[in-house]
Amino acid sequence: MQLKTRTDYRVARHRRVRRKISGTEERPRMAIFKSVTSLQVQLIDDANGVTLVSARTGGRKNVAAAEELGRRIAELADARGVKQVVVDRGGFRFHGRVKAVVDAAVAGGLSIGDAVAPAQKDVGEEDK
Repeated sequence: MQLKTRTDYRVARHRRVRRKISGTEERPRMAIFKSVTSLQVQLIDDANGVTLVSARTGGRKNVAAAEELGRRIAELADARGVKQVVVDRGGFRFHGRVKAVVDAAVAGGLSIGDAVAPAQKDVGEEDK
């Protein structure tokens, strides 16, 4: 596929990122999308294919609206019992409105810190 437009490049970046991250029920994926008219955020459990929480700005798409959206998604997530998320910036650069959403969500109580490493066998231990 030959890339031609800004949207094509954004979608290609998003595909690259999505190969590496996915959400679970305990740590859902916080997917951020910037449309022409608004900002949208969803907390998605990819393991079960379910959207846990979603919110969007009502026709505004400035940084103040993004901060309000981040606070709202943090409140909804807390009501749902979600404490940690994996950020999916949707192929957009991590600055401006995308960063404002994430910063406000973190200030609202969500954690985007390091995930717990998967359990590994000890090197010297043999299977019995």
